[in-house]
Amino acid sequence: MTAINEIVKHLVNTRHEDIPSDAVVAVKQEVLDSLATALGGSSKAGVKELVDMVTEWGGANQSTVIAYGFKCPAPNAAQVNGTMIHALDYDDGHQVALVHIGCVAVSTAFAVAERMGKISGKELITAVALGGDLTARLGLASKPGGSAMASGWHPTTLFGFLGSAAVAGRIMVLDEERMINALGLAYHQCGGAGTGVADGALAKRMGPGLAAKGGITAALMAERGITGERDPFEGRTGLYMTYMGGDYDPTLLTADLGKRWEVLNIGDKPYPCCGLTHACIDAALALKTKNKINADDIKEITVYGGDKVYQHAQPPDIKKAPRTIIDAQFSVPWVVALALANGRVTVDDFTDEAIKRPEILKLTHKIDTRLETSMNRHGVEPGGVTIKMQDGGEYTEEVEYCLGSVQRPMSFEDVTRKFRECAPCSIKPLSKEKTEKVIDMVGRLEKLDDASEIIRLLG
Repeated sequence: MTAINEIVKHLVNTRHEDIPSDAVVAVKQEVLDSLATALGGSSKAGVKELVDMVTEWGGANQSTVIAYGFKCPAPNAAQVNGTMIHALDYDDGHQVALVHIGCVAVSTAFAVAERMGKISGKELITAVALGGDLTARLGLASKPGGSAMASGWHPTTLFGFLGSAAVAGRIMVLDEERMINALGLAYHQCGGAGTGVADGALAKRMGPGLAAKGGITAALMAERGITGERDPFEGRTGLYMTYMGGDYDPTLLTADLGKRWEVLNIGDKPYPCCGLTHACIDAALALKTKNKINADDIKEITVYGGDKVYQHAQPPDIKKAPRTIIDAQFSVPWVVALALANGRVTVDDFTDEAIKRPEILKLTHKIDTRLETSMNRHGVEPGGVTIKMQDGGEYTEEVEYCLGSVQRPMSFEDVTRKFRECAPCSIKPLSKEKTEKVIDMVGRLEKLDDASEIIRLLG
């Protein structure tokens, strides 16, 4: 007996009332965080090019493209919006499964809701909670997230196709048979290589949008009676056998299904870069504040952590002198130097001009990174920084759980500040009036008769 039938029954039959109140709050925070990073990402490289493509394609005016003020077919709108959400690498992430959730689930939910017309806030919350939970469980079952990454996949994209199909199928009120087909058709498209990071390529920010587009397309095909693989997770040619050689834990797919909601294990980011660097950023900021460190007085810096921290410092020549914004977002030396030089890490620090600043590059070349295998753990790892000063002083700070983690969570109010930070960075800056209206509407999302009112405000 495999998990597919139990999961599909859960996707189709769960009611809003079945979702605990803390999970509802977590979803609303995820929605606001995703819309914030979409606004911030709307002006970033790759997004305008996608907008030009979907404009050229044309089609039905179904769903709003955030910040650009036009509508297009729902799959295409979700592709662009999902890419925007992920473009800054400022979006949420599951702390153990190492998958981003909102870039796929939220972009899918709003695109399909607007296509369907007058979908309530309760139903949108339910769909995002279910799709996010499934995406995280798919990642957790892959030992947990490790075998997918070790095999070269970008887990957010790989599992996102299936999560998107679940969100779309739920909002479209697919029955169990059609939901199975939607998941099977989504699996037929699954992909997402992790090489975009190593190459500093814009492909990294494209994957979640492709997943959202593919998941919606799969649900639309299933709605019309097109059939898909019957067991896309555990079948002989399913996800875990074909993509991971059978290296997975099937119990994690359904353990406490409907009782434990993985959306509660999603962290929000205080910094617009890879979450695996955040413990080191926290350590650097704490050292600078506590010891009133002037960057010019630093002699040398040692950053240390487990495998994931160490990997984000390799190869040193690229990580100390980023070629692209993607390189900088995934560079431990660069973000630590930035924190020590400026005492902050913000969206303004990740531009083509900012990553070439000589005062930051001067510091990156004072950094060595040390592997501490004792700090290895599933998910986001600890990080530490030691600074030696020109006058002989030495300071060390180690961070077990970074700000924004489940152990040190950001609040809804923290995310409202993030929304206000990102709104002016949009390709079409959001007015203060609309900014506050969106925050208010997301805060009472479960009371809205038509959740699409929010996305239309952002158009």
